Formats: sequence, structure tokens, C-alpha cells
Amino acid sequence: MRYLIIILLLLGGCSTTRQEIPVAPGNDDEQMNNLAIYAMSLYDTPYRSGGTSRASGFDCSGFVQYVFRNSAGLALPRTSLEMSRVGSAVNADRLKPGDLVFFNTLHSPYSHVGIYVGEDRFLHAPSSGRAIMLSNMSEKYWHARYEGARRIDLERLTNNQR
Repeated sequence: MRYLIIILLLLGGCSTTRQEIPVAPGNDDEQMNNLAIYAMSLYDTPYRSGGTSRASGFDCSGFVQYVFRNSAGLALPRTSLEMSRVGSAVNADRLKPGDLVFFNTLHSPYSHVGIYVGEDRFLHAPSSGRAIMLSNMSEKYWHARYEGARRIDLERLTNNQR
């Protein structure tokens, strides 16, 4: 399954026409693509409520926090609601790998977060008894619960943390 996802990501890049989209200041496409690839390496890590490590498992925001800390050296806030206040808003038709996507899954705004990887797909830690997985944003469940997206300015936030 893991190899199928990697192949699909690689082939997906070959089948799309390149569209120039403004990038948040300080982010380069290669760095954000590498972040998305790093996130993919955590595929199948078990879900654990409150989890923040590969060894013990992740909840949704723990997964996102872990990826940004270990791939980009950036400390994001702990909860999905706090993460929804970082970076700049991005329209759904302008999403790029590495953008954070937010959903209302607990009858509470911004109660779930994932990392956009391209082709209308995102990685996330879904729920108890499951593991890090790839989902399609156009699936009825996710489409109905979509709250918005944020692009994290890696350079600005990294400089502010020094």
C-alpha cells in the first residue's frame, strides 16, 4: 500500500499541467514538497489520543506538529485550533503540498487538521483504532466538514523562534 501511494504521488506530478501559484514568502516548493514526503514516511503510524511521537502514535495535531518540527525545524502550536491561527489563509483551489487543511469533525470549528500533499489529498491521523492515512478532500465526509487552509511561512516563523 505504501509503495502504491508513493507511485501515485509521483505519477500525479506527471499528469498535471503546471500552474504558477504565488508562494508564501520564504517557502520554496522543494522544501514544502520534502515536508509532504516526510509526512508520507509516517504513513501507517498508529493513532493515539494526545500522541506526539512516532514511537507511541499521533493524534491529528501531534502528527502535524511532529512533521513541521522534524522536517522544517519549526515548532507549531499543539492544537488544531491554535494551528488555524498561524500562517496565511489559502483558498482551496490554491492549495500546495505542505499547506495545513482544517475540518470540523467534532461539531467544533478547526477540530481536525491534516497536511495537504497534492491532487486533492491530505495526510492525517484520523481516529482511535486507525493510523496515519491519506484521504481525498472531495470525499463527501471531508468535503462537508472542510473549514479552510493555512500556508505556513517557514522563513518568518523560523526567524521569530530564534
